[in-house]
Amino acid sequence: MRITHKTAGSASFKTKAGHPNGLLAVAALVVMIAVTVTQARGDMTSTRTVVTYAAPAGEVLSKDYRVHVAGQQVDIYMARVLDPPFAGKQWDHGGPYSFANFDMSGPVVVRIVSKRPLRNAVIRPRSSGIRPTLEDDHTLTLTLEQPRKLSVEPDGKKGPLLLFANPLETNARQPSDEGVVYFGPGVHKPNKIILESNQTLYLAGGSIVKAEVLAQGSNIRIRGRGILDGSDWEWRKGPVGNLIAIRNSTDVEVNGITLRGSSHWTIVPKNSQRVTIRNVKLCNSRVQNDDGINPCNSQDVLITDCFIRSDDDCVALKGLDFSAPNSDVGRVTVEDSVLWCDRARIFLLGHESRAAFMRNVTLRNLDIINFSMTAFLLEPGEDMRLENVTVENIRIQGEGQRELIRLRPVVNQYMRKKVPGFIRNVRFRNMTVDGQPGDYFVQIQGADAEHSVGDVTFENVSIMGTKLTERSRHVRIGEHTQDVHFRTEAR
Repeated sequence: MRITHKTAGSASFKTKAGHPNGLLAVAALVVMIAVTVTQARGDMTSTRTVVTYAAPAGEVLSKDYRVHVAGQQVDIYMARVLDPPFAGKQWDHGGPYSFANFDMSGPVVVRIVSKRPLRNAVIRPRSSGIRPTLEDDHTLTLTLEQPRKLSVEPDGKKGPLLLFANPLETNARQPSDEGVVYFGPGVHKPNKIILESNQTLYLAGGSIVKAEVLAQGSNIRIRGRGILDGSDWEWRKGPVGNLIAIRNSTDVEVNGITLRGSSHWTIVPKNSQRVTIRNVKLCNSRVQNDDGINPCNSQDVLITDCFIRSDDDCVALKGLDFSAPNSDVGRVTVEDSVLWCDRARIFLLGHESRAAFMRNVTLRNLDIINFSMTAFLLEPGEDMRLENVTVENIRIQGEGQRELIRLRPVVNQYMRKKVPGFIRNVRFRNMTVDGQPGDYFVQIQGADAEHSVGDVTFENVSIMGTKLTERSRHVRIGEHTQDVHFRTEAR
């Protein structure tokens, strides 16, 4: 067996104009440890690489857990949540929680130690197939064959550990690279960061950047292994309005970073095209209305391999602006992600519906590990046509919720034009709800003869092991609906 250690020191970072800024904090001298293990197995050789990033000095770390990966310590951060009561109800978010990041390739063993008993700990999502080994009441190990986003839950929502095993970073940027706004390891407080065309904001592993970002232009990248932190601002008091605001832009990618404690909606592409959000981890629920990702009047948006925990909607598609040259919401895909909403919906499509169309939406291969209100809420108004929506390969952990799906054109307080919208061509395919028994109502209701719901299919959808049919107690089909079909086998 051969073990090699690689270290990378800190470097200065650049301002918007690309010049070093010596006024901000100096980074820690050693911030990254990469361990490569080459081990012979018979006539085969396997290589495992683990990269960890030291937390900056002064950051208050979690005292609830200790984590080692391939024998290397992983620093564990804290995220705050709203305290009950909230909005007149006892919304219990379970208290502060922990999260940790590391990079890996090849199978690795993770060892978790907690002051809390781990004998009944659950690893979510269940679809990961991770089966931990209990060493004693306070220690467990698990083997990861590939990068994963997991919630280790000794007691449900009460102080879980979110474990983010990332793929190895490629094409890491350097402070000297042209067009790079670079933040090295350490705590930085730039407050507001503005990105323009052909710029990259790079947050190195071990950095915490307390700022909101405004991206305006084309070919913009926000990437790295650091943390973008909005926790210092009160509700809706941030300098930009979103933790990452993407405005009137094309070809934008957000990749690899962790976002913590947004003060309002978190990532918002508005009037933008070709936006990719990949391997991004959202550790929210500090304030109300902290929606995870809200594509507004945007097209060709891909959200992939993400983890979202939020108080409010995980993903909300909105048509806020009807005056833009291309105000429709279209060709939006959310895939291969883990979703957790403490108080509201997982997906909200249609509120603030001023676009003419919201269409060609694909939600696939998703694990919903916690939700409170309706998981899939489709409620268009203002004559907007919500159509061509595919929801497939979805795994839901239920806690006895009253409602699962609602398709209903509405008028609500967020709308300017007080008329409902339309729903057409919606497919739910290969969906399972497991966990605790509950109503899990599927409600379909048109608004009137004109603003109706039509061409809806449920294919191979099961709730607590029972296939959904039109006669299921979970199904509520109201007036002004046409062509609602149920199939119990996938095609």
